[in-house]
Amino acid sequence: MKAESISTPRIVACPRCGAPVPWAPQSRWRPFCSERCKLIDLGDWATERYRIPGVESPDPGDDGGDTPPPLRDD
Repeated sequence: MKAESISTPRIVACPRCGAPVPWAPQSRWRPFCSERCKLIDLGDWATERYRIPGVESPDPGDDGGDTPPPLRDD
């Protein structure tokens, strides 16, 4: 491994605005360039603007009806 690659941090793009961000401990908000970009991104997740695609699985206890399950005599 080269000594210069250890001392030179990798530069990544801020996922929110695209600004260059050095991937180093000094970059407090990495991978974001600032707290503002970090909070905007968090807000987008919280308001479900971002979603992970998938199929919702049915609730195992849900039979599809509106009636509650019968009571058991134990």
